[in-house]
Amino acid sequence: MSSPVRRSESRQSVATVAVGRRREGSRGRGTSASSVEASFLEMQSRAGNRATTAAVQRARGADKGKGKATDEAAGGGSGGGGRADGGKKRKNYRDRIASLLDRFKKNLEPIDTWIKGAQTPANAGFTQQAAVTANEGLKHSAAASGTSAASGNLLTEATGTVVSGMDAYKSMKDARKNGNGAGHHTANKRAKTKGTDAVVGAAGSGAYSAAIAKEVTKIQKAADAAVASEASGAASAAVAGMKSVRSVFRVGGAARKYKRVKELGDPQLVHAASLARLNESREHADWAAAEAYVALDSYWKQEGEGRLELIGEAVDAAWEAMGEARDAAEALQRAEKDVEKLGTVQGYAKKKQLTKIGKETVGGALGESTKAAAGVVTAVAAGTAGLATNPVGWGLAGAGAGLVLGVTLYKALRAATKRYEEVRHPEVWAKEGETPEEAASRKESLQHALKFWRKVSKGERAAMAREIYALAAGPDIAGSGGTTEEMRQSGMSLLIALKSGPTDHKLDQEAWVASLNDPSKTAGWIKEITEQLASG
Repeated sequence: MSSPVRRSESRQSVATVAVGRRREGSRGRGTSASSVEASFLEMQSRAGNRATTAAVQRARGADKGKGKATDEAAGGGSGGGGRADGGKKRKNYRDRIASLLDRFKKNLEPIDTWIKGAQTPANAGFTQQAAVTANEGLKHSAAASGTSAASGNLLTEATGTVVSGMDAYKSMKDARKNGNGAGHHTANKRAKTKGTDAVVGAAGSGAYSAAIAKEVTKIQKAADAAVASEASGAASAAVAGMKSVRSVFRVGGAARKYKRVKELGDPQLVHAASLARLNESREHADWAAAEAYVALDSYWKQEGEGRLELIGEAVDAAWEAMGEARDAAEALQRAEKDVEKLGTVQGYAKKKQLTKIGKETVGGALGESTKAAAGVVTAVAAGTAGLATNPVGWGLAGAGAGLVLGVTLYKALRAATKRYEEVRHPEVWAKEGETPEEAASRKESLQHALKFWRKVSKGERAAMAREIYALAAGPDIAGSGGTTEEMRQSGMSLLIALKSGPTDHKLDQEAWVASLNDPSKTAGWIKEITEQLASG
């Protein structure tokens, strides 16, 4: 990976210039790296430059159409815009900048993943080999490649820090604007998360800056190279430690949420009594209907005055009994279906928390802890001549990068699969009663799956959020009128377990229940539940 690309193709990257200088100097000294190693390092730099250029072009191209539409919306009103139009235009510019930076960051992330998972460990290996063999040429080539890698990491981290900061600020404003309720809780939690990401990202940017300084001192053969290496190792260890601690807190939050959902119990057992009562009511209604038909049959066989009047009354009684039996059967069927849904969504909620625990443990707690240990070894080795050829730092760096890379690839593969399914099989997670969109072809679905900068909007998580809301919502919400009170209470208990209860929304119990029964807040509630299913 190379340093950020300049707009003019005639200007060379830091890594390329450094490699050129190293070659000139090595010819005078009579020592150089092998042709295979030098070619590999130079190929890394060139590939990184091309990848970064492509990322910039994709981000600009994707934002161009969106920015044009935003401008048209801002200028679509009649004349005399005045102060209000000026404020709206400034807001649109901020949104466009935030959108551009977010797309730019997402296009950089695959390159950043390749750097952290492949180039950086490889550079550490070459550096260790150069120390063992006293190969100055290889040492300088690895330092040049390391400079380009750290520059790429810095570009991604700094962009992500700015995006997180802007997102945190916007979420804080949204939280203050809403005051309470689902909208407030969703925005407030996002503000805290993005604020933490911005702080960690700023620290990470500082660590990558120190890494660049370390590699440059190696290239220049500066006298303070050991000091720069020690500072870089300490900074890297500190940032990795921060990320590891953050992952530990996330694991703890997910574990607590999993425990609360599990404590709700098996819906089949919890609602066994209510299902038994509904079944008993259905049986009584069936017996009443049967008795009404027996009475009707006996009246048909009678003779004498008043026979027709008795038959009419028997017909009315039989009709009413059949209606009650039908209603009782539908109530039981609806309750059984809701119990099954409740079991499904509770299982999904627990699965999401277990998945989060696994990802944060492997990629965050273990991966970042290993990288922190590698940073400590680097810092110690920088000031200890005896550790200059110690492969422990290289091994730790490679292990930590491998763990983080594995989790990243798992996430990327899962997201690509979900993007493929949402357009290839839109009927799977379509809203109940809604006509699904036309399925895309296999080629179009594969193309959509590769759009890693897009979020999955019509997947399983959104469908489960709708199911949970339907169970907990009031009778004024479409599709929730037939839900029993026991089932509605279970749905509310699940929301509380998912940290979407009255206390989280800064509401009393009555106002919180009323918000669940407000059709105008349905979209906000579904968004809130969707977020809570994924968070710890």
